[in-house]
Amino acid sequence: MAYSSDRRPMEGASKTSHRYVIQDETVKQYLSQVAPRIKPSDISLSQHILIDYQECINNPIESFMAFDGGYQEIVVEPGHPSAALCFFQFGALHFRRDDLEGLEKIPFIDPDDMARLRQMDRLKLVLPLRNYVMATESSITHSIRRTLQAFFAIPRKGDAKSMLDTLRWFVFRQYLPSNQQLPSYTLSQCPHCQERVELKVAQLHPTTYSMPCSNCRQELLLIDVLRLHEAIDDELGAGGIMGYVTTAIEQLILVHFIRIILDNKPTLFKEIFFFKDGPLGFFGQTVNMHKPMLDLVSFVQQKYHSLYLVGLEKSGAFVEHAKEISHLLKPGQVLLLDNDYIYKYITPGKADNTEPYAHTSYYGQKLIFKTPEEAVYVVTVPVPKLSIKPTASSLKDLQVLLTNVARLRCDMYDNAIMPIALANKLVSLSNRPSAGILQRFAQGRAT
Repeated sequence: MAYSSDRRPMEGASKTSHRYVIQDETVKQYLSQVAPRIKPSDISLSQHILIDYQECINNPIESFMAFDGGYQEIVVEPGHPSAALCFFQFGALHFRRDDLEGLEKIPFIDPDDMARLRQMDRLKLVLPLRNYVMATESSITHSIRRTLQAFFAIPRKGDAKSMLDTLRWFVFRQYLPSNQQLPSYTLSQCPHCQERVELKVAQLHPTTYSMPCSNCRQELLLIDVLRLHEAIDDELGAGGIMGYVTTAIEQLILVHFIRIILDNKPTLFKEIFFFKDGPLGFFGQTVNMHKPMLDLVSFVQQKYHSLYLVGLEKSGAFVEHAKEISHLLKPGQVLLLDNDYIYKYITPGKADNTEPYAHTSYYGQKLIFKTPEEAVYVVTVPVPKLSIKPTASSLKDLQVLLTNVARLRCDMYDNAIMPIALANKLVSLSNRPSAGILQRFAQGRAT
């Protein structure tokens, strides 16, 4: 590592030292063993699962919901070490199909001017990132636990139940008959004593959703099921969990709306379409939530026959690959991504044919869809059970899902979908001017 500059010039890297790397026999031998990436020109789709898109003429969908979230990390007190907060904003955008008639292909959209679209429900959250601790807590870890628990417990306008109550309903499968519900949930690590412990639904306080640890007797919170406390470093901060917080809350908002529909009017599942920004999966510390989500998807699909939900990716390895092979797909063609294809062309490595790709995090199967208008999307479709080699018949309501993805294309960005583009525009927090304004706001409020 070079010396940094202060009073004297910065130390520059050597201009000749690369020759020692190039001449090293160990380096040469290693490079000869690394398998080269398969070029798009060498890819053949003939051996893989291709199906034809058939537009659903009698489209059952009457309304749409899109879920998205964004966050911005703000350094409130610069210095070494700095003090920082993280501001989040989440949204659920709901509108009817009639609201979008004629808007699919307009090049620019200003949500504030779209009177026909219903106002988005926004949820705001602030978490300590570095060197901030709540007055009632002893560390960043416990400050974040307490803040998230309070965020989920806030009663929302028009909701009979809080999102914290929905989290209990979700984790312990309380939508099932009583004899099929889970009596406990295993926490891999107590936030206090780090021992493996059981969170028992019968012992959860009915209003605080907490219980004492059976080992250290310190307070366990229901929010601990997300395991975020395991990845927080009280000295270095909580920067590593902010992305996981975002994706987890986005999907738990979705779960909350599913519960509202189940409790009030389950027939709505036959006419409402859910969009999620990103793949259908839980990642990092929250990955254990994918199993409850698989169970919920299975329950809704089996009992009410429909769950119109897709995850749409805007970036990443799968999106880049879809761009590379788009010329190999005909308009109106769908490529189902099985284990062999993913491990051969997208994720380097030997295909695992004992378990489906991402079986510990996803609750949906991936596919690449080229619409008749030649827009290309990476779509995740919910399934009750992941498959090593999915088929069209294993993906419920596939043609209905693809029909609504195709119909809601917009030209704001490459291969954009209108609900996702609108939701992102309404909740995202920009570097400029949002970050600067939030910094000044936090400096005036935080002490």
